[in-house]
Amino acid sequence: MDQHTDSTGRTESTGAAAPAALLQVNSIEVIYNHIILVLKGVSLTLPQGAIVALLGGNGAGKTTTLRAISNLLQGERGAVTKGSITLRGERIDNLSPADLVHRGVVQVMEGRHCFAHLTIEENLLTGSYTRRDKGEIAANLDKVYTYFPRLKTRRASQAAYTSGGEQQMCAIGRALMANPSVVLLDEPSMGLAPQIVEEVFEIVKDLNVKESVSFLLAEQNTGMALRYADYGYIMESGRVVMDGAAQALASNEDVKEFYLGMGGSQRKSFRETKSYKRRKRWLA
Repeated sequence: MDQHTDSTGRTESTGAAAPAALLQVNSIEVIYNHIILVLKGVSLTLPQGAIVALLGGNGAGKTTTLRAISNLLQGERGAVTKGSITLRGERIDNLSPADLVHRGVVQVMEGRHCFAHLTIEENLLTGSYTRRDKGEIAANLDKVYTYFPRLKTRRASQAAYTSGGEQQMCAIGRALMANPSVVLLDEPSMGLAPQIVEEVFEIVKDLNVKESVSFLLAEQNTGMALRYADYGYIMESGRVVMDGAAQALASNEDVKEFYLGMGGSQRKSFRETKSYKRRKRWLA
């Protein structure tokens, strides 16, 4: 059943059939250094063919959630200690990052992480290391250039000498070279001008619609993310505190006040905002 969030934050059913779940995170807990509990029972669903936004401020747990899915926690001495993660109904939380790429799950890291000394095209080709068919690799490269024509004009330029927006496009294009079904996109708007952010999100939407790529994106730019997402989850302190259809979240008064900066004349002071615990009913 499809669900939506009403004005009180409760989730209700609309009665319509929901898309099939592609990726599911089921009540996971993540601990760093064997002692620091970072995620506290996080659950979410990425339906087939959807864009799902993971929203919240710095330290909310968004990046940790993505890294738990892509199994990149070990490098930071982190581990999923409870719960499970499934792709098409099969558990994937014990697979290596390389195995996950073979299964079609690819992460675009926060901060782009392009290889500065390589050209744009060389960066893109590193994303095809799991592929063997040269014809398919060439076809994928052409497809990336179709969606990111700016990269084609800069294909011979070293990544270090390209703009932040071009590097973000390169990072997404590099992920596409693995022919993924799921892209985990971490903070795509970080450090980019508003016009470039919109251009990147438009391309993400095109890839979702035309190439059937499903996206789970972590984003602090709540307004932009909810414009392009189908569904959203709001995280605070390692928990999901609210979720619902993107349009319902965008019109929710609490989301407007505390995430979209649209509070009215009775808006609380910053000190009060920091201490009110984000409406205790969200954590009920």
